[in-house]
Amino acid sequence: MTTRLLRILLLLLLLAGGTGAVYSWWRLQEDRTDPDRLRLYGNIDVREARIGFNEAGRIDRMLKEEGDRVAEGELVARLEDDLLRSALAAAEARLGAARARLDKLLAGSRPQEIEAARAELERLRALAEDAALKVRRLERLALDRFAPRAELDTARAEARALEAQIRRQEQTLSLLLEGPREEDITAQRAEVARAEAELAAARARLAYSRLESKVAGTVTARLQEPGNVVLAHTPVYAIALDDPVWARVYAPEPYLGRLREGMPARILTDSGGRYEAWIGAISPVAEFTPKFVQTEELRTSLVYRVRVYARNPDGGLRQGMPVTVEIDLAGEVGGRGDGGAGR
Repeated sequence: MTTRLLRILLLLLLLAGGTGAVYSWWRLQEDRTDPDRLRLYGNIDVREARIGFNEAGRIDRMLKEEGDRVAEGELVARLEDDLLRSALAAAEARLGAARARLDKLLAGSRPQEIEAARAELERLRALAEDAALKVRRLERLALDRFAPRAELDTARAEARALEAQIRRQEQTLSLLLEGPREEDITAQRAEVARAEAELAAARARLAYSRLESKVAGTVTARLQEPGNVVLAHTPVYAIALDDPVWARVYAPEPYLGRLREGMPARILTDSGGRYEAWIGAISPVAEFTPKFVQTEELRTSLVYRVRVYARNPDGGLRQGMPVTVEIDLAGEVGGRGDGGAGR
């Protein structure tokens, strides 16, 4: 009984092995019977972006966890911004003061200032006339020895002082009538421009306290935590990009002359997924077949690395996934209109 059972098991194993061999031979013949279709095997590669703040500071909030989806432009983290907001308020105040000084220069002298200067000039002229009369009167008295010489000298000094005040007031009135110098206006315009630049920098620094993702994808690593102090450009998240992705495959040297960038292809996954694809890049350098691609007999064959790009709308193509790539060697180059995209 035991011997019969062993014979039955041995027969079943031989049948199974023969069936597998026949199936493998049939698949190999199937691949070889279609000269316009090239089947290659490889793995999926996904680009990864490491994003961080453009400003140094202490992290206030981290809004994403590993595995979370991230949309382009979505807020994912924030820095503490109290000092940045204070710097922004100070920059706004400096700009306001600089603009006010420029407006004052451009407006020139007010009519009231001009009238006040004219009135002061008339008052000084009146005092000067009275001082001149006093001097002439004291000169006659001093000549007849009815007035001391010292009093005459004092009157003459007062008259000269009034003349000097009149000349100074005339210059003041002239400046008020002419308005500010063009050089002063130019210098103040430059001061306003400098204050505007400082305000723009303060606003940019405040904006940099918000980390918004520039890419759409999935968070693969959360590299920091709230409370951590980070320098500018320190990675905070690692994000795997959704689109495009590519399959890294190796084409045998005899097929190199038939492959072109933009040629249509398909990427097949073990779970039954099918993705329309296209050849994006063909390496110009030959290399030996990687050990993980083929059997030992074929590892010494020369091959060329090929990137086959595909859209990944459902996220079904993931980093490192083994896939089968079918390339339509008779297809038109650039038929999809996006050949070579994503390089």
